[in-house]
Amino acid sequence: MSTSESSLGPQSLTRRPSRSAATTTFSQEVFDNEVVPPSLGSISPILRVAAEIELERPRVAYLCRFYAFEKAHRLDPNSTGRGVRQFKTALLQRLERDNTPSLAARLKKSDAREIESFYQQYYEHYVRALDKGEQADRVQLGKAYQTAGVLFEVLCAVNKTEKVEEVAPEIIAAARDVQEKKEIYTPYNILPLDAAGASQSIMQLEEIKAAVAALWNTRGLNWPSSFEQHKQRSDLDILDWLRAMFGFQKDNVRNQREHLILLLANVHTRLVPKPEPLNKLDDRAVDAVMNKLFKNYKTWCKFLGRKHSLRLPQGQQEVQQRKILYMGLYLLIWGEAANIRFMPECLCYIFHNMAYELHGLLAGNVSIVTGENIKPSYGGDDESFLRKVITPLYRVIEMEANKSRNGKAPHSAWCNYDDLNEYFWSTNCFSLGWPMSDDGDFFRSSRETRNVSHDGHQFHKISQKRTGKSNFVETRTFWHIFRSFDRMWTFYILALQALIILAWSGYPLTDILRKDLLYSLSSIFITAAILRLLQGILDFILNFPGYHRWKFAAILRNVLKILVSLAWAIILPFCYLYSLKDSPVPRIYIGRGMHESQFALFKYTLFWLLLLACKLSFSYFIQIKPLVKPTQDIMDIRHVQYSWHEFFPNAQNNFGAIVSLWAPVVLVYFMDTQIWYAIFSTIYGGVSGAFDRLGEIRTLGMLRSRFYSLPGAFNACLVPSEKIQRRGFSLSKRFAEVSPNRRTEAARFAQLWNEIITSFREEDLISDRKELIPIALDMAVQFRARDADLWKRICADEYMKCAILECYESFKHVLNILVVGENEKRIISNIIKEVEVHISKNTFLANFKMSAMPNLCKKFVELVEILKEGAPTKRNTVVLLLQDMLEVVTRDMMVNEIRELVDLGHGNKDSVPGRYDLVNASQTGRQLFAGTGPKPAVSFPPVVTAQWEEQIKRLYLLLTVKESAIDVPTNLEARRRIAFFTNSLFMDMPRAPRVRKMLSFSVMTPYYSEETVYSKTDLELENEDGVSIIFYLQKIFPDEWNNFMERLNCKRESEVWSNEENVLHLRHWASLRGQTLCRTVRGMMYYRRALKLQAFLDMASEAEILEGYKAIMDPTDEERKSQRSLCSQLEAMAEMKFTYVATCQNYGNQKQSGDRRATDILNLMVNYPSLRVAYIDEVEERENGRVQKVYYSVLVKAVDNRDQEIYRIKLPGPAKIGEGKPENQNHAVIFTRGEALQTIDMNQDNYLEEALKMRNLLEEFNESHGVRPPTILGVREHIFTGSVSSLGWFMSNQETSFVTIGQRVLANPLKVRFHYGHPDVFDRIFHITRGGISKASRGINLSEDIFAGFNSILRRGNVTHHEYIQVGKGRDVGLNQISLFEAKVACGNGEQILSRDIYRLGHRFDMFRMLSCYFTTVGFYISSMMVVIIVYAFLYGRLYMSLSGLENSLVKRAHARGDDPLKAALASQSLVQIGLLMTLPMVMEIGLERGFRTALSDIIIMQLQLCAVFFTFSLGTKTHYFGRTVLHGGAKYRATGRGFVVRHEKFAENYRLYSRSHFVKGLELMILLIAYEIYGFVSSDTTAYMLMTFSMWFLVASWLFSPFLFNPSGFEWQKIVDDWDDWTKWISCRGGIGVPGNKSWESWWEEEQEHLQHTGLSGRLCEIILSLRFFLFQYGIVYHLKISNNNKSIIVYGLSWLVIVAAMLVLKMVSMGRKKFSADFQLMFRLLKLFLFIGSIGAMAVLFLLLNLTIGDIFSSILAFMPTGWALLQIAQACRPMVKALGIWGSVKALARGYDYIMGLIIFAPIAVLAWFPFVSEFQTRLLFNQAFSRGLQISRILAGGKKQN
Repeated sequence: MSTSESSLGPQSLTRRPSRSAATTTFSQEVFDNEVVPPSLGSISPILRVAAEIELERPRVAYLCRFYAFEKAHRLDPNSTGRGVRQFKTALLQRLERDNTPSLAARLKKSDAREIESFYQQYYEHYVRALDKGEQADRVQLGKAYQTAGVLFEVLCAVNKTEKVEEVAPEIIAAARDVQEKKEIYTPYNILPLDAAGASQSIMQLEEIKAAVAALWNTRGLNWPSSFEQHKQRSDLDILDWLRAMFGFQKDNVRNQREHLILLLANVHTRLVPKPEPLNKLDDRAVDAVMNKLFKNYKTWCKFLGRKHSLRLPQGQQEVQQRKILYMGLYLLIWGEAANIRFMPECLCYIFHNMAYELHGLLAGNVSIVTGENIKPSYGGDDESFLRKVITPLYRVIEMEANKSRNGKAPHSAWCNYDDLNEYFWSTNCFSLGWPMSDDGDFFRSSRETRNVSHDGHQFHKISQKRTGKSNFVETRTFWHIFRSFDRMWTFYILALQALIILAWSGYPLTDILRKDLLYSLSSIFITAAILRLLQGILDFILNFPGYHRWKFAAILRNVLKILVSLAWAIILPFCYLYSLKDSPVPRIYIGRGMHESQFALFKYTLFWLLLLACKLSFSYFIQIKPLVKPTQDIMDIRHVQYSWHEFFPNAQNNFGAIVSLWAPVVLVYFMDTQIWYAIFSTIYGGVSGAFDRLGEIRTLGMLRSRFYSLPGAFNACLVPSEKIQRRGFSLSKRFAEVSPNRRTEAARFAQLWNEIITSFREEDLISDRKELIPIALDMAVQFRARDADLWKRICADEYMKCAILECYESFKHVLNILVVGENEKRIISNIIKEVEVHISKNTFLANFKMSAMPNLCKKFVELVEILKEGAPTKRNTVVLLLQDMLEVVTRDMMVNEIRELVDLGHGNKDSVPGRYDLVNASQTGRQLFAGTGPKPAVSFPPVVTAQWEEQIKRLYLLLTVKESAIDVPTNLEARRRIAFFTNSLFMDMPRAPRVRKMLSFSVMTPYYSEETVYSKTDLELENEDGVSIIFYLQKIFPDEWNNFMERLNCKRESEVWSNEENVLHLRHWASLRGQTLCRTVRGMMYYRRALKLQAFLDMASEAEILEGYKAIMDPTDEERKSQRSLCSQLEAMAEMKFTYVATCQNYGNQKQSGDRRATDILNLMVNYPSLRVAYIDEVEERENGRVQKVYYSVLVKAVDNRDQEIYRIKLPGPAKIGEGKPENQNHAVIFTRGEALQTIDMNQDNYLEEALKMRNLLEEFNESHGVRPPTILGVREHIFTGSVSSLGWFMSNQETSFVTIGQRVLANPLKVRFHYGHPDVFDRIFHITRGGISKASRGINLSEDIFAGFNSILRRGNVTHHEYIQVGKGRDVGLNQISLFEAKVACGNGEQILSRDIYRLGHRFDMFRMLSCYFTTVGFYISSMMVVIIVYAFLYGRLYMSLSGLENSLVKRAHARGDDPLKAALASQSLVQIGLLMTLPMVMEIGLERGFRTALSDIIIMQLQLCAVFFTFSLGTKTHYFGRTVLHGGAKYRATGRGFVVRHEKFAENYRLYSRSHFVKGLELMILLIAYEIYGFVSSDTTAYMLMTFSMWFLVASWLFSPFLFNPSGFEWQKIVDDWDDWTKWISCRGGIGVPGNKSWESWWEEEQEHLQHTGLSGRLCEIILSLRFFLFQYGIVYHLKISNNNKSIIVYGLSWLVIVAAMLVLKMVSMGRKKFSADFQLMFRLLKLFLFIGSIGAMAVLFLLLNLTIGDIFSSILAFMPTGWALLQIAQACRPMVKALGIWGSVKALARGYDYIMGLIIFAPIAVLAWFPFVSEFQTRLLFNQAFSRGLQISRILAGGKKQN
């Protein structure tokens, strides 16, 4: 075998693959190395080596696999582990297959000789060749040593098998060397802290050296005996000592070592004044980190009245070491705490005790008990901290979480994270002791549970007996709305009482001080006392399960509070005095000191005072005062003629009528603050946004007008400067124009701008074409005036001016490089000199003829074309072109001869009299440019560099493409981004620091199993309409598709599919337009790219800046290997400042199962080497003969196309015991770095130009934002899914207005912005010491994000909002997806109502911040629910009045008295639609950022596209899910799916989704409206009826038909037919075990009632009470039937029930008959049905003939009895156990199926009728996809099912 170096290492070892190679390597080789069962993980490296050397030495690869098989058999001889048997079988089959061919390929006589020779060769020629000291490629070298280690292991095994006695000494020596180096070259994350890493660029940074040296200071530390042998080595540091003492895990220590070094280094480098020397860690840096890390711990100690354990020694030398020990200890505890990280005060308790022990160890304290030196309580054995401290605590959490029965048990039955953490808020926690005693309170419930967990009944009993709730109990009831915000409700109720008293008195407002009026008004104090009593009772009852944990004094205080309130409620009505003040709330750790600055207080107080003044004035004059007179009239009416059996016919004052009249008004009074809030926040947000300079640059025209000042703005914002910047508002913001002599500044701006444009090109937003020179050329040819006028016209377009200057400079540059002959050079320089002299004198047009200009340009374009190709054969053509160009200039353009040119060329004047012929002139007869002499005149082909290629390409495009400059770029997204970026530079932002001095930060993205990169199959797969994803994207993004084709040099689409590499590009192109992980990662990696660019501009010399960034980023091999090159330094700086962790919790399982997503994630890591992936690994390990699952948090990175494990930290159990996403974030947060953390969701994107502003944003942490520094920086989002459909557009606008104007007002002036999702930037240290970046308790923390905001504010944080930077975000675009998302958010808000966080905010905020908090969180949902309740209250009130006959009497009275106000009051109580008011912020924001004309047209178009219908429909979704969650629970995460939605949803699917939330309620309201139309007297006037009920009919139509209106192809006849078949099949299908709800009506029906199975008694009771409303129809209508003969007796109502009973009996007989007779006695069954039919007809005939029944009565009876049947059904479902016991559940099910069938029929009929008309379908398509149409898209073709054209 050849021993040349190239033949040795496999290909993958000798070169770094190109990007495209990297992304195509995987797919086929998943078997060998990835799908190794977890229990056999140790054989994975062997199989990897086998795969690598397969091609090189097949036999050695075979021997590796054989050894792997033997090792696997040793590890698990009985194949008990999961997947082991299958793995062994597959491996054995492969070995059998490979044996013979590999034997044939063997080069030596025996296997032992074969592997020995290969090992020697590999070591000598590959490993040694790579090991070049500082120049070595560390990654490849580390991998080579690992491979050599595996080969030696296999070699030993083969020798043993073949009984080879001795191994050659040189192999032994090599193996020793490999073993030593293998330990050195350990995998690392950012800092290579091993001996081999010292030469790496990042380790050369002074601040890193300083931090490392501080950690290595182990002077004076006593090591345990087990570490004595290690101690000889110099690489042990402070954290190793902590590990030796306290038993932390090795990888936890490695992880936190890097974490602490980076923290200290980053703070150290930012110190002012600069530390001297820089490589010694400054005490100020240590103090800064320590203060931040321990602020919460010290506050906790102070709160509990304990002295903290941070005790420092006397000697100055040891102080820094001691501080680092404390910080290291805390971080190690935190790094291994797993789920206990959600319990920050529990961590404080652990640290408090361990720090005390640490102090004892270092001070040499002696134990009083043993008389020996103090030792750590839990010992220093490996993993002892995890086993003895964390695991017992984790078990408590796990036991409690199990009691929650997956979120189905009531919250009061188990303890969540907050309950367990709050145990450590009282001094009782110290009774646990240290080491913690097993019989402490904290562990008691878990121990009792453990003892009896085998017996389910007993388990339940114990969990009920001991819940462990303390400060707060989340009881499921609507009373929480009052309890949490009692001050607000008290204010509103008292204000309402006062307003009614005022209006009732009839006095004008000026007489408010009259004695009798004041006496009446003072009755509000009685109301206040009663409300106070109510609050006290609620506090007592709702917290009842938690009292066993309270101190006696606290319980006594609550009882006394109730007694005092009761006393006042009794005394006040007699004494009429003032009530007692608020009594204290139990003392809790958080929610203290939340005050704001005086100025902030003034702002939000003024906001609310103005708002409340408007609201109360409106309520008084518009709602309350006009109703007083009619109310008094109604109370005066006597002798009402009732139309039904009235139980209280002689009751005074007609209270029923008054309640019907006032109920909707009072509800509107409580709700309309939400509307006023929308108006005020819109006005304030608009003004504030204008002052913030939003929307100053909205179009490219506006940008052009300010382009001159852009470099100045760029320098002021994005270039670091030592000058102190004054921030604040100014009316004008001017930036100096960068003058040409400040070349470096101009070059800086150019580098940055070019990089942004390059990113646009890479994203295919713009093509490589620039479109300006041909226009300028035409202008010049046609111009006849003076030079100055021509220049003025050119300068009118800034882009054109730049393009001309660039072309001219490039023209000179090209000639300078091409022409090397001295004579030729002189001629050219003379011509250029002549041109420039005339330009400077403004005489150019007089001395040069412009008519020949196009000819010159044409020749130059030809020359540039040849230079682009660079073919050496075209040399002669180049010479001819240069000669032609010279001739055109000298003969056709120049007016006057130039003497010097004649002298140079010895002008031959024969050809043209008076002219010279330069081209042919030469003393020797040599042709110019031909270069026939010894020295060539033209250098062709020129030396090609990346920069030269870029210049030529750009020049060619500048010269060739003709398009209007106004349309550059044509792509709308590119224009939006350029406009926003340039606009943001004129906004107020902090000055950027140098990259080295900026705050470091991490980005974290939680990922479960969403789409990563679309596969080829995904792209080609067609839906039922024949539409594939790729076809859809081509139509939605036509210009980007064309740019993509141009980038790949493909003329036709078929060329894209023909080539594997192109298909890979295509997959990425499509994925970057979906909501995929690939898009998110690409976007977030722009941060790194931006940092490198900015570091380059900071660090590069002037010459390097002028040479360009591209030259640096395309280094030679030598530069790439050198750790001192600028390129390496930029990499190091980016590594130090930015980390990106994707937390793909399932990655391990996906690898095991061979899931494509695992390969895609690996591809992403290969493409972006600095991407880290954290996942949870489940491994089966054998302990004491039992196999058990062990869980690890693992961090991996890509090394050489494989994933390499960096850290593996053992967990105490499964990570997910609460909500999935926060648990996923929590397990990975230990791998993040830096002082800030940006949380990014899986559906987000980022842009390079925005990433450039991250330095500025992070500086906000150091700016003043009120009393407290910011802890969360809010960032705005751009919704990128708005262009797909009208629904996408509505959602996009709604979301945009919330993340801009909405959050702007929340942050300032209201100071109640929380955390709503994921571009916000957290103060990382603040949050990791206070419970993390989200909360994870099951159910209650469903909306996990907002709780991070609540927690931050309650713990004295400060949340700000910044709009000069934005992140992209995808939203759902189909109605069903949107509804699922809104359901999830509504459920989350339902749970928030019950939460302690909302309760504490409601009580700890001052009055006005509390109002802000309410109306911007749960209050919005409560108001939405109230809107719907108002409709119900109004219609049921109207129905009561019309059916009872009250309305008739009142109207007659009004006619008799001519009382118009009374009639007006009765007729005008229709609802004001708040849908329109909700669009107010939207209008303002669009107006602000895109102009008010655009806003107006957008709103009109949105109304035409039925956005009001959509928002009304959304109202139903919010109300249903919010109300149901508060009543019954059952909130759960709803996966919405983030695909492209243009598919048609089946009718059955829509019915399942919206039946209970919209259709039932819509039909109920429809029946109410019909009943009111028939029986109402006020409504006898049709016009009045329509005016009064229009908004309600609109609501009904929206709720019933929106799903079909917004369903693509919803009115296509063929689809309708298919839908009907599908629906009938679904509704008639029987359910059963395992049959999903989408296949069978029965299964779906059971699922729909799931919430009732887990609800409490109060929930069932509420359901029954709410169902009673349906009985009103029957009770009222039966008295209006002709058959009743105006009889008002109660017997009439009783007889009506006989009809229901008869109908039920008939149905029951049919159903029983079917069961008994249908199979064997078919005839009998038919006879039974005939008998029943004849009986029914007979009964009807009797009723018609004898009892005056009419046809009208039959229809009225349907109206009366249908609601009664539904009520019985609802009550039966609520009492399910009882109904089942009675044995009539089957009948209930049959009745329910019948109702669903009828409802489906009622809704389906109108749709089917409309589908008959083809124009309806066309209209609907236009309506749904108007956005797309306006951009010239062919959605109609998409929906018609176009196919991919080949």
